[in-house]
Amino acid sequence: MEKVGFGTLNWIVLVLYLLAMLAVGAYFTKKASKNTDSFFTAEGKIPAWAAGFSIYATTLSAITFMSTPEQAFLNDWAYSIGNLAIIAIIPILVKYYVPFFRKLKVPTAYGYLEERFGPVMRILGSLLFMLYHIARVAIVIYLPIIAITSVSDINPIIIALFVGGLCIIYTFLGGIEGVIWSDVIQGILLLGGALLVIILGAHYIDGGWATVASDAITHHKLISGFDMKISDLSKFLPLIFAGQFFNSLYQYTGSQDVVQRYQTTATMEETKKSLWTNGILAFITIPIFYGMGTVLFSFYNHAAMLPKGFNTSAVVPYFIVTKLPAGIAGLVIAAIFAAAQSTIASSLNAISSCGIVDFKQRFFNDKFKNVSDVALARWIIIISGLFSLAVAIYLLVGNTSETWNLFLAVTGLFGVFIAGIFTEKANTVSAVIALIVAAGLTYYVQSLNISPFITSSVSFLTSFVVSYLVGLVTPQYRKDVTGLTVRTIDVEYTKK
Repeated sequence: MEKVGFGTLNWIVLVLYLLAMLAVGAYFTKKASKNTDSFFTAEGKIPAWAAGFSIYATTLSAITFMSTPEQAFLNDWAYSIGNLAIIAIIPILVKYYVPFFRKLKVPTAYGYLEERFGPVMRILGSLLFMLYHIARVAIVIYLPIIAITSVSDINPIIIALFVGGLCIIYTFLGGIEGVIWSDVIQGILLLGGALLVIILGAHYIDGGWATVASDAITHHKLISGFDMKISDLSKFLPLIFAGQFFNSLYQYTGSQDVVQRYQTTATMEETKKSLWTNGILAFITIPIFYGMGTVLFSFYNHAAMLPKGFNTSAVVPYFIVTKLPAGIAGLVIAAIFAAAQSTIASSLNAISSCGIVDFKQRFFNDKFKNVSDVALARWIIIISGLFSLAVAIYLLVGNTSETWNLFLAVTGLFGVFIAGIFTEKANTVSAVIALIVAAGLTYYVQSLNISPFITSSVSFLTSFVVSYLVGLVTPQYRKDVTGLTVRTIDVEYTKK
């Protein structure tokens, strides 16, 4: 495919955006440098709405901006049912999960695992998170590179170094407070860019919204009876909902990049508000990002044609650089970078918090007592960021148009959180065995390549069921769990 020139004005807008994000990080450098409480939790001073916006931007990223419209463009809105799963878990989080994290005052999600199951589970949980998110950062660097290099002849490695490198620097400088306020800016840009694509896309089509609606109905581009046929598991709504429910439950209970936000607000009520803010934004995402794919389907059926052999992962940026006015195109392409950078920054800060809190402070504090925790956290950000950047560059040797499934195939094995909170039978031995069995079974199910939602469902349910059942036959390993399960959720917990 002949690549389209990006234009000087677009590059100016894009560079100004990237420099603005760097300035945000620099602005919070002094506050972030005070101590680890400032660097990792912003001393609990973040407004609820900003924390909610940050959760939203962190969990959606470039995958939302590019792969969600791609799904709607190629298929329909079936995957949108997964957004409702996010809303469905909020009452569960508010009632059962967040109270434990705030009551125990654990800086990371895995502090609860230690109190409930022992140090080995804290190590496993934290280490799995760190490895998973190093890979995740690589993927979300890789996605916008596809977008830019599909429409520009600039070297993709230079793009990777520019985008990834700047993000590492502003995360290094501003700590979690810089990350959150960057997320707010990036989330607004993310939504605004998507709305602009929808409005202009429909405007360019002869017949406008009437044509879009007609195409959606004629070609079954929304949700139809086809999505209830079990013969096609990739679009089977109950499976999509279940799979996304378990994916989201892991992300909001066992993934440090989200759980970390629970400690950045002042009170439990503020944390609740932040979660509901995120829920509202997740609901708004459905018509905006799936609608973008539907509008582009109509556009490329009536107003223009995609080049032969076109990689559909780049359908959104291709429309932007070929159809939007100069300057505006640069701003919307910046939204793709915003989507990526919000996830990258959150992951890097969370990785560093795990490294400091779960390993350095927990096990090696005496050996490194003369080393500043904030300085060490910043070194972790640099090292993990550079490693992820190297993996992203390695990924550039391949190509895929199904970027959504590339990401969803990766899932956490944290059903043990449910077993720990909702049962008293699970113990250290049963939790470790559950993780091993779930990892093996998940690997097998994933190799069958049936559906990523089956993979996530099997992973979560296996770890929960095995953790509980093995706990039934190993009562000798149980310990006092007063204050750590739902039965004693209102009881103060005394650290053993």
